[in-house]
Amino acid sequence: MDKSAIRKAVFDNPSEIMKPYDTMLGSDGFDAICAMAEQLGGLTIYIPSQRTIFARCLEIAARQEFTGNNFVALAKKYGYTERHIRRIIGYK
Repeated sequence: MDKSAIRKAVFDNPSEIMKPYDTMLGSDGFDAICAMAEQLGGLTIYIPSQRTIFARCLEIAARQEFTGNNFVALAKKYGYTERHIRRIIGYK
């Protein structure tokens, strides 16, 4: 998965980041810890993968970059399978 592609997708679509992780975008480490403590303090929590947190951003970016025949390149860039890229695009 291309980290620079993820970063661009996230910063192009910040409103699509899964809650409460959106509150930590752009924060330094201390602010991120404080935000997590404020949102989740005292709870037993599960932290999803980056792909799950940023899934909507990545899907939007993949749709915007689709040229009609670049399924393989998008799959490689975003760390998905070609089949999943086809699902995202809505290609049958």
